[in-house]
Amino acid sequence: MSVTNAPAARQGILSLTIKDKNALYAAYMQYVKNGGLFIPTNKKYNLGDEVFMLLTLMEETERIPVAGKIIWITPVGAEGNRAAGIGVQFSDQDGGMARNKIEGYLAGALKSDRPTHTM
Repeated sequence: MSVTNAPAARQGILSLTIKDKNALYAAYMQYVKNGGLFIPTNKKYNLGDEVFMLLTLMEETERIPVAGKIIWITPVGAEGNRAAGIGVQFSDQDGGMARNKIEGYLAGALKSDRPTHTM
C-alpha cells in the first residue's frame, strides 16, 4: 500500500494505492457506516478532519474519488507495534461506489477472523 500527499495547494488530498488483496483486507473498515480505510501515515491529523482521497485498487487504471472524515488516529509508537495512521470513514457522497468496489474485491474474505490494522 502506498500513500502520497498531493502538492501543498491540494494538501487535503491523499493519493492511496492498494495493489494487494491482503493489504486491502487489512486496511478496510467494514463495520463503519459507509465503510472506511485505515491509511498509514505519520502526518498529523485531528479527529473530524475532512479528507479527500484518490483511491487506486489492484490493477485498475481509474482512480476512485472518495471524500471522508477522520474517525480515529493511531499515533506513532502505539502499543503492540501497531502501524501509525488514520481511520477514514467514507462519506455517502459517492453513493457507496468505493465501498461496493472494495467489498467486491474482498468477497468471501470479510467474514474472516484474520487481524487487520483496525481490529
